[in-house]
Amino acid sequence: MELYYRIIEIIDANLIHCLIPIVLTLIIINYLFKERFETRKSLSLFRWIIITYSMITWTFYLFGMFMNPEKYSFIDRATGPYKIAYWIMFLCALFFPFTLFYKKLATKFWYVLLVAFGMKIGYYFERYVIFVTSLHRDYNPSTDNSEFNSLSNFGIGLIIIKGITIAILSLGMFEIVKLRKTVHKSRL
Repeated sequence: MELYYRIIEIIDANLIHCLIPIVLTLIIINYLFKERFETRKSLSLFRWIIITYSMITWTFYLFGMFMNPEKYSFIDRATGPYKIAYWIMFLCALFFPFTLFYKKLATKFWYVLLVAFGMKIGYYFERYVIFVTSLHRDYNPSTDNSEFNSLSNFGIGLIIIKGITIAILSLGMFEIVKLRKTVHKSRL
């Protein structure tokens, strides 16, 4: 089980958290180059990555809830003081990714962007709270928070750079496949 958690952490850090910059990059490239690149196919690839990731994580979450209910305290979170926020996070992470099975919705860039945000809304809210509370620390002897700000800005910048790189690599991969098909057809 520990290996599973480590694999999910690596996938989260290197792919899932980068979904928003990936989809935004695809939107910008599609808009600037007017269907020149295979942005729809690339969007479809990330759609299936989202669906697969959601299926795997929810399967293990449900398995963990039944096998180790103390660690996965669903009842306490779903009825506690933050139940509204928990239910929003729960439903967005559970239902939004599976709406991508509908091809009409899955081909819309902005909808996939909304799903990518909704999938990890708890993560983004947690980062927002950490960032805001670090700005308002009164117990810090120095009032200059530039050390933390630069660290959080570095993390956000790294996610954006990884997202742009992954989007460009996926477009490059589909362009190579398209080029190979064209060359293969011309030889026949």
